[in-house]
Amino acid sequence: MAEEKQEEVSKNADEMMELKKQIDSQKIELAETEDRLKRVAAEFDNYKKRSLKERETMHGSLVADIVVNFLPVLDNLEKALEAKTEDENYKQGIELVLKQFKDVLTANGVKEIEAVGQPFDPELHEAVSSVVDESLGEKVVKEEYRKGYIIGNKVIRHSMVIVAN
Repeated sequence: MAEEKQEEVSKNADEMMELKKQIDSQKIELAETEDRLKRVAAEFDNYKKRSLKERETMHGSLVADIVVNFLPVLDNLEKALEAKTEDENYKQGIELVLKQFKDVLTANGVKEIEAVGQPFDPELHEAVSSVVDESLGEKVVKEEYRKGYIIGNKVIRHSMVIVAN
């Protein structure tokens, strides 16, 4: 009977060792699965961020492409406003259309580039002429020939300027 009990204890010990090996193997497999899951989740999160950034960039680029085509119309509206006229209603109409046009551009992230009185910046300004003006510092924009526009950090049209000194 003692031998039977010893065999049973030995058999139970072998089964316990086998179960312990299975548990350890399953723990390792679970850890590997958790690691893969974390990596997939991180990759998906990076994908979402990259996709959102690409969409924003594409949207800004599309808006810029469209706005560039309308800028000459804006220039002409500003010239029409400067033209002398006796008809005040006509002038007010042009002012309203111009204001509405600028409001739409602003709503879409388009901003005018500040030029007059600013230091010349070749990334924002295009120099078409230079003059000597003692009242201004060196490489300061004296006059703006054509307005420039920017969306975010992207210049969609450089300001055409006259630079002093």
